[in-house]
Formats: sequence, structure tokens, C-alpha cells
Amino acid sequence: MRVHELAKELSIAGKDLVAKLHDLKHDVKNNPMSALTPEQVELARKTFGSPKVGSQVIPAAKPVPKPAGPSRSAAKETPISVEHKAVTDKSASLPPAPAPTPKRVITIRGSIVVKEFAEQLGLKPNQLIAELMTMNVFASINERVDLKIAQQLAEKRGFTLEHEKRVVEHKPLPKPEDKGVEPEEDRAADLVSRPPVVTFMGHVDHGKTSLLDKIRHAHVAQGEDGGITQHIGAYMVQYHDRSITFLDTPGHAAFTAMRARGANLTDIAVIVIDGVDGVMPQTREAIQHAKAADVCVMVAINKIDLRNANVDRVKRQLQQDGITPEDWGGDVICCPVSATTGDGIDHLLEMILLQADMLDLKSNPRRRAQGFVIEARLEAGMGPTANMLVTRGTLHVGDSLVCGPYLGKIKALINDQGIKVRTAGPSSAVKCLGMTNVPEPGMEFKVYADERVARSISEERMAKKRLDDISMPKRASLDDLLRKPTGPEKQYLSLVLKTDVQGSLEAIQQSLLGIKSDKVFLKVVLAGVGTITENDVLLASASNAIIIGFHVSKEDGVSGMAKREGVEIRLYSVIYELLDDVRQAMVGLLVPITKEVVIGHAEIRQVFDISKKGKIAGCMVVDGRVTSRARSRIKREEDVVYEGSVVSLKHFQNDAAEVRDGQECGIRLGDFSDYRVGDIIEFYEMENIAQQL
Repeated sequence: MRVHELAKELSIAGKDLVAKLHDLKHDVKNNPMSALTPEQVELARKTFGSPKVGSQVIPAAKPVPKPAGPSRSAAKETPISVEHKAVTDKSASLPPAPAPTPKRVITIRGSIVVKEFAEQLGLKPNQLIAELMTMNVFASINERVDLKIAQQLAEKRGFTLEHEKRVVEHKPLPKPEDKGVEPEEDRAADLVSRPPVVTFMGHVDHGKTSLLDKIRHAHVAQGEDGGITQHIGAYMVQYHDRSITFLDTPGHAAFTAMRARGANLTDIAVIVIDGVDGVMPQTREAIQHAKAADVCVMVAINKIDLRNANVDRVKRQLQQDGITPEDWGGDVICCPVSATTGDGIDHLLEMILLQADMLDLKSNPRRRAQGFVIEARLEAGMGPTANMLVTRGTLHVGDSLVCGPYLGKIKALINDQGIKVRTAGPSSAVKCLGMTNVPEPGMEFKVYADERVARSISEERMAKKRLDDISMPKRASLDDLLRKPTGPEKQYLSLVLKTDVQGSLEAIQQSLLGIKSDKVFLKVVLAGVGTITENDVLLASASNAIIIGFHVSKEDGVSGMAKREGVEIRLYSVIYELLDDVRQAMVGLLVPITKEVVIGHAEIRQVFDISKKGKIAGCMVVDGRVTSRARSRIKREEDVVYEGSVVSLKHFQNDAAEVRDGQECGIRLGDFSDYRVGDIIEFYEMENIAQQL
């Protein structure tokens, strides 16, 4: 009998059954499909009991979990502990002893600014700045100092630095009647089962979206540019009267950050692997993200309908990467499926629900909502929108929320089917309208009862964000100070980057940073979400930048202004093409390297003196070839006595463009006439070689 079958018979959670067997010193895998021995089954039935003998078992079992009996007897046996407790309580009531040196402690709240820190240390700001320079930190009077640096400075002066973090969101309003404060922990009675959040991860073109289409009976993959998913999608699926939330993450290498974010928002990660290609680089990367997020991992081996698909080979590759399939003695469930025929999809969904039962996922739907942003964008006619995943509570239309530093009041909620809804419970994914700005993917949002509370928290975070942006400490290294400019000036490629959603913007920026070069430096002047505007053109014109658009359009009049300003606009729908073109543009900024290529040598065998034209060298081409357009130099022994161009090249009596190895020719070079028998004439050409990044 398997774990889930016995748990269903005993009407208990599978994880409780496994935990009890572990307590009884039985080695059982924490997997719903794990098999149990007859001895373990009988022991579990005796331990949890059956309805028929419940009247005999339950009363006898009651005293076991109760700690009241033993504690009472222990109190009688050890009366000294009561005296000790009284003494302890008495000593605890005494006022605390004063600190030996209270003046040597510095308490700082928030950012550590140079001016304020200098006053607390008893120094002048310029003295502190000078001391910071000795520590290789360059900061002005109003800039912020890193906490570790400040602690070192305080210790040098004999102070102890205590840094207080900013107050928690609900602490500015500590009144009991304030309804904006809600307990962090939920009562067990308020918790109800919630749908599992499942992420499809894996290598590009292994069929993640197609498999999800088959589950949803939809056709998302047909609308993707280049046949790949470039955003995170969230979908709700009903199976056997139960809901499952699916997150579909891109598989291209550029979307590493998006896949990592998807792993952190999920309960179960399903690694989709092509049965023909097997484990690929992004597959291993997805497995690492899932392990780092500490989520339950399953494997779906796709495309088993193809003739050359090999399920066992994929399992061997997984075992080499530290994942042992369940049918090979491991704890990872592997489900062979086909997104084309639908084979194995029912089994995959059943295993997902079994894993969800083992995880015992619960949440409180009666509290105010919390969750994370999956994706965000700026949409025409809607303004800033965000795809949100609710993890706790229920989200309602009209709620006031704070997402990162941004304030929002929900105007509408739209589910994955495009239908407007009034509420969204735990594990629901909805599009939210009403944000004041486009949040970054992965930001946490929280609903507050009072809009004034939400607004004050948002303003505080925005002020902190502005301070962080302005007063970041600048560090310099000794290499930077000693480095002197050598060679030509550095080349810069400036870009104005506009995308449709925040996730794509983040992914493209990460990919652009991955283009490493010591010769050309990539500079993103502006990175934003939304259509290309006239202001973008003006900025690009002022900074000599190129405008790059990804899945966006141009506003009316932008094309004409760009033509007048001489600004180039490039629009892309596939990230491969965007990255390749940027890389080629960087290469195009590099000046080609001029290289000398020797093409042949000729030996002077005889010198002819022609009165009208001067002297001509009669030569034999000893290797390579000689051309009339080549440059030349005359070598006498080891010295170069002349360097110039070929004025005349003849083969017998005729002018020749080229004379090859082993042939005789007559050569006249520039204004040189001091030819000697035995001199070697070397011929070469200047070749331009394109530089590489």
C-alpha cells in the first residue's frame, strides 16, 4: 500500500502519516507514492485507530499529549524551583544597572550621512572625509556611508555604533483602534486549503507552453514571436473540481532572472525536458533555481510521441545531475507526457494534486491580501498594470495597496481568461489596474484598510528610494587612480531602451550587461516601459543614442521627428535579433586593425640602365607573387635600404599586373636607382582586420 492510499483511508494528511512513522523509527520517504510495508500499515492503523474502536482508544490516548500531569508532579517534587523562581522574579524586578560608558555608544537611524556622522563622532566633516579617503572611500558631505565602514570608523574612535532600521510599516500608527494593523500570524482555525502554484520551467523549445496549452485547451504558443515565450504567464486550471495555478516561465538564457523569480513564487516546480534533446543548459539552470528556492520538484518528459524519444536516457541524465526518479528509487516523480497527443497529462495533473496534498498548502482567505508581482507593464488606455499572484488573503476591487514604493487603488481585476472579477483569493493570478507607477517584477504588495496609511507608507518608501538613488557611496580603487589614458578614446554605444513589460526590460538589461568588452562600453541612457515618445527621440538626439524598442510601437509623429533629428529607431519582437544587432553595432564602432601581409619576394639578378627611364632591376620571383599595386621594400643583407611603391612591373616586354613564383620580371620602384645584384625585394599589402569585442 502507498502513503496517499493509507492517508486517505485514515482520513489524515499524508505528511502527518509520514511524520508519525518517522517518530516511530520507521524509514519512510516523504513522497505520496512511497510504498509501505505491511508492518508499517498495521502500525499506522493501530496508532491512528479506526472509527469502530475509537471509544476504547481515544480516552486512553488523551493523557499522552497532555503535559499537565507530569508538570504538576514535577512541581511537587521540586519545591525549591518555586523559591528559585521567586528569587529570579524579584531580581528581575530590580532596575537595570546603568551602562558603564553610555556616552561611547552612537545610535543612528536610517541612512548614515557624512555630516551627521561627523557631528556624532565629534569631528569636522572635512576631517571625516579625509579619513574616509584613507580607507579608499570618496564621499561628499551629504553622501551616505556604508554601515561596515561607519562601524570601523566608530571603533577607531572608541565608539560602539548601533544602527536602527527604519520602523516597520504598521508601527507609525500604533493606536489599538487603528484598523490598518493586522496580526502577522494566522490562527489555525482560519486556515483553509488553497490551490498549489505550479511553475513550468526548462530549456527553450522543450514544449513548456505547448504542454500548458494542452492542459488549458488554449493556443498561446502560436502567438509567441519566434516560437518562444518571452513573458511570465499565469493561468488557473480546473481538474477534478480542484484548482491549480500555473506559471509559465521563458526558457531562453536571457530570462534567467525571470525564471529565478518564477521559482521563488511557486510551490511545485515542473521541469519540462524534451524526450529527444534530453537535459540542456537551461534545464540544469532551472533545476538549480528550483533547488535554491527549496520547492518540490517534478519532471515532465515531453514529446514521447516522437520515434526517437528516449525516456530512460533522460532519466540517466537527471541522475547524473543529482535527481533520481521515483521509479529508480529516488523521490522525484517523472511523468512521460506528450503535448501533441495529450498522453500522460492526466497522470501529471494527478501527481501534482498528490504533491499538493502532501505539502498541505493552506492560507487564510479572510485577511487582507498580500502577494507578489509576476509581471508589469504600461498599457494604452489602462495605464500601469500588474499581473499579481495572491499568496495570502483575498484581493478586492477598491482595495488600497502598496507595492514596493508605489501606491495603488484597485480599479479592476481581470483573470487569465480576460474576465473582470470582483475578488481574487489565495493562489489566484489576476491583472490589477490602478497602480500609480509600473512596479518591478518580484515586488511584494500588501493591502491596507485605510488609504491614508497606505499613502504615508508609500511616501516614506519613495523618499528612501530617492535618497538611495542620489546618495550612493562612490568607491575608487588604486588601479582607477593610477590608470592613465592610453591609446584612442573609449568608444561608447548609447541606447534608449523601451519594452512592453518590466520583466522583459529587466531581462534585456541583464543580457546587455553580459556583453563584455574592454574596447566598447555600452551605456543605457534610458530604460523604461511603454511606447516610444517624442521625448525619447529628443533624449536620444542629445545623447547621440539609438532607440531600441522591444514589443512596443511608436507614437504619432515620432518617425518624422526621428528623421529630422537623425535618430535611428530599431523595433524588435525576438530577443535573439536585438542582442545580435547591438553586438554588431558595438563591433562597428571599433576601428579596424591594419595588418601588413607579405605576399612575395623577388631577388635582383641583373641591373639594366635605360637612359630615358633610369635603372631597372631584373628579378626572379623566389616565392609568392609580385603585383603592381603592392608596396615594397628592398633588403640588403639585414638592412632595409628603401621602401616605396611599385612604379613599373614588366614580364618580358609587356606590362604585367602580377608575376608569380619562378617567373622573371623587370621592376622599377619609385625614385630609387641604387639597385645591386643580390638584393631582395619584399612585397606586402596592408589588410584591414575587423576588431572583436
